[in-house]
Amino acid sequence: MKKNIYILLLLFGLQNGFAIEKDSLNYVKYFKNSDVKANLFDDDCDACGCSASGGSMGFASMLNSNFIGVRYFNQSYKSNDGLYSNSPWYNENFNTIQIWTRIPVAKNIQISALLPYHFHNRESATGKQDISGIGDATVLGMYTIYQTKKDSANLYHALQLGAGIKIPLGKFDAANNGSVNPSYQVGTGSWDYLLASEYVIKRKQLGLNSMLNYVIKTENDKNYRFGNQFNYATTLFYLIEKEAFSLVPQIGVAGEVYEDNYQLNQKVRGTAGDIFMGKLGFEIGKDKFSFGANAMLPINQNLTDGNVKSNYRWSINLNYSL
Repeated sequence: MKKNIYILLLLFGLQNGFAIEKDSLNYVKYFKNSDVKANLFDDDCDACGCSASGGSMGFASMLNSNFIGVRYFNQSYKSNDGLYSNSPWYNENFNTIQIWTRIPVAKNIQISALLPYHFHNRESATGKQDISGIGDATVLGMYTIYQTKKDSANLYHALQLGAGIKIPLGKFDAANNGSVNPSYQVGTGSWDYLLASEYVIKRKQLGLNSMLNYVIKTENDKNYRFGNQFNYATTLFYLIEKEAFSLVPQIGVAGEVYEDNYQLNQKVRGTAGDIFMGKLGFEIGKDKFSFGANAMLPINQNLTDGNVKSNYRWSINLNYSL
């Protein structure tokens, strides 16, 4: 059943993507008398491990194709050690502030980069715990392999493929891996690699924006390797354009699938999982500035054998068009 869902998502498009240069995926081609642009890749694999990667949370703006900006996002979880039927649940909060940018480097090629700062906290049997620090940087490149020409009639299509790398700038604390949630880190300590695709289909003001990406994770110097991760999302959007501003409401679904973690080449039990979420958001722009917000709620999840549960995710961002 999951394979069929993934195939449908690939065919019908994905959201949260890479912004596109003006000569490439400019929404002026989608909307008559509009200069709204799309950023089509919505991926952010800056946290790590099974339940807190934020892989479908976002790395995109619907109103700026080339931009620099700042974004804050929060992920709320609860965890249980699973030792007893009445074991207590503890709250966990993952907070991230990111500086992100997207620029064209050649015709049909765009480069995106982000640098996060994490400040996480959680409850435990011994009291409250806090960690903070610079996270892992991510650089991604996307190439437009197909798009409908400007003078095409009613239906617009665009397809991009790309690859990226995650640079281990964040600190990895091996002691945290003994906890219920192995994602309680500010970095993986490993060089990780990303394969990505995105697809847009659009008619008049209505469009569907979709993405798939796969993160290949390597072993760090502590002999720990987080499981590879598959992210997918698809978002329906609609442009409302006024003389003073542009507004793009959005609704969609997103999901993440995590493989097992490994330590000393041995599988770490209870670290695989998956989550499927609904999402709702908007972006509003005026002149060169845009503000966006979105929220995600789990529809179905199975993280770390049910010992970690996602409550919600939300984010806000402020961008300046270059």
